[in-house]
Amino acid sequence: NAPQGLLDTPQSAYDDTKAGIAKWHGRGRAYYAITPRFAITSTPEQMEVAQSLCNEHPDLHIQTHVSENLAEIELAKELYPNLPDYVGIYERYRLLGPKTLLGHCIHLTHRETEILAQTQSVAVFCPTSNLFIGSGLFDYERQHSHGVRIAVATDIGGGTSYSMLKTLDEGYKALQLRGQRLNPLRSFYHMTLGYARAVSLEDRIGTVAGGKEADLVVLNSTATPEMALRMETVDSLVNELFLLQTCGDDRAVVETYVMGKPMKSALSQGELRGVR
Repeated sequence: NAPQGLLDTPQSAYDDTKAGIAKWHGRGRAYYAITPRFAITSTPEQMEVAQSLCNEHPDLHIQTHVSENLAEIELAKELYPNLPDYVGIYERYRLLGPKTLLGHCIHLTHRETEILAQTQSVAVFCPTSNLFIGSGLFDYERQHSHGVRIAVATDIGGGTSYSMLKTLDEGYKALQLRGQRLNPLRSFYHMTLGYARAVSLEDRIGTVAGGKEADLVVLNSTATPEMALRMETVDSLVNELFLLQTCGDDRAVVETYVMGKPMKSALSQGELRGVR
């Protein structure tokens, strides 16, 4: 169920992944994630290979996606008729757990929600992708109330922006359509410590504290004339963060630090290797 040029075999998937892990995992700050594309494009044998890889490398993350749209869910059920639901496929092959990141999670049943909560797997909300493709609306409050861990991401291929400001702006709108309200403090939590916790790296990133890796972004709340005008009436941190979330873009980014090194100014000055 994939284009010919993207097909592999269980053995080639295993061999290629092992080679990728050996080459990239732990190199600098890189982490390798075991990635079954998703259940629909994976045969039972390929899912078994993913399970074997996870058993051999329990420290690695697992990432895939689930329940993005209704047609996909029906096809997953047809391909795995002996299993209870879509999440049940990943459950069957023991691919769920605290380091498992599941993109979308829009149309989950109650049983699936409970399984994600029990296994501490992460439901990854991808609002720009969900709205652009018309997949559906993530039910944040339902997942949160059941104790499901939640992260927010762009989905890159299906998304329309790499910016977390724009991603959370669209997330706010998507949840408004569900009658739910995303507080700006929670939005910025998801951009920082929340995501660090979602990927089990809160001991290294996500907060400004001694001993942490100094990845910082400096934002300007008056970066555009429109933002400057709105800031004239902003009277609290919550409202300032909401302004940045709804109106901010790359122009609001004053500087980006990676491990304490300023990158935006270096990029503008052509100081980074390979920059053209």
